[in-house]
Amino acid sequence: MTDEEILNRAYSVGFEFEKKYHGCAQCTIGALYEIFPELKNEDVFRAASGLGAGVGLTGEGHCGGLSGAVMVLSQICGRKLTEIDDPEKKRYTAFRFGQEMVLRFLEHYGTVTCQGIHMKLMGRSFDLWDPKDKAAFEETGAHNRICPSVIGNAVLWATQLLLQTRGTLR
Repeated sequence: MTDEEILNRAYSVGFEFEKKYHGCAQCTIGALYEIFPELKNEDVFRAASGLGAGVGLTGEGHCGGLSGAVMVLSQICGRKLTEIDDPEKKRYTAFRFGQEMVLRFLEHYGTVTCQGIHMKLMGRSFDLWDPKDKAAFEETGAHNRICPSVIGNAVLWATQLLLQTRGTLR
């Protein structure tokens, strides 16, 4: 498969995962694992359970797509517990990847927060713990097209970074 085919698939897989399963952080991770099955790690996937919709469905934190992408990128190049005493180990690739993902979200959406992205794409934010607001969220097409497009982009951008650095990561 060419890089272009992988990138086209990345967006599509991310979009479909969010549309079908919901849970933006886990859907980003699951889609990246489908693109890069050699990375699959159930513990990382499970650790993302509470990160959806700006952490705990609050909308207050950053987008779960950003969280999930940075988790997978850090999974392959982040500092290990056995390296915790090495202050320089944390400064390189994982931080660079995280910074790049934030910059892409800012460039595309003007924000990294779940609520901010909702405001930009749906004209308002939502309290996903409130049944009426949750219904209004769904009526906007949030899980049919809006959030899936955000996750599609997160998976695409993370895939671009992984392909750019292929062969240079430890």
